[in-house]
Amino acid sequence: MPIALYRIDDRLIHGQVVVGWGQPLEMRFIVLVDDDVAASEWEQELYRMGVPPEMTVHFSTVEDAAANLARFESHGEPGIVLVGDIPTMQRLVAGAGGRIRTVNVGGVHHVPGRSGRLRYVYLTPEEEQGLRDIAAQGVDVTAQDVPSARPVPLDELLASTVGV
Repeated sequence: MPIALYRIDDRLIHGQVVVGWGQPLEMRFIVLVDDDVAASEWEQELYRMGVPPEMTVHFSTVEDAAANLARFESHGEPGIVLVGDIPTMQRLVAGAGGRIRTVNVGGVHHVPGRSGRLRYVYLTPEEEQGLRDIAAQGVDVTAQDVPSARPVPLDELLASTVGV
């Protein structure tokens, strides 16, 4: 079974991911791709506390995740690949050899220097270019915070503006 969702969400594992997406997708595992978290047992334990017992969490570096996508896709049950920022997804897409066909921008929140695109997506010019670079590799990039929301295509996302 293919990975059900490749998501960029700066909050990583939280209720919207586990319950909001996890239940309708019948998700059984999460691959959290983050080089720092993959090296920190303490952070891994914190993220495990946010996941129900019937769900497994795998922590992976970008390099290991790209090398193991075929193994995750053959898991037999639906899963999600989750990264915390656009540069990490860029690296994963580049290393995945065309395996990633869609990317969901689910939460990139406000920090100084970012401009509001949607109420849950704020981007710097470099992050906008990063999303364009991902799309240029044949990946369908959309923004969607929850499954019941309409997916917002990348061009529409980048043309949108919201205030802080």
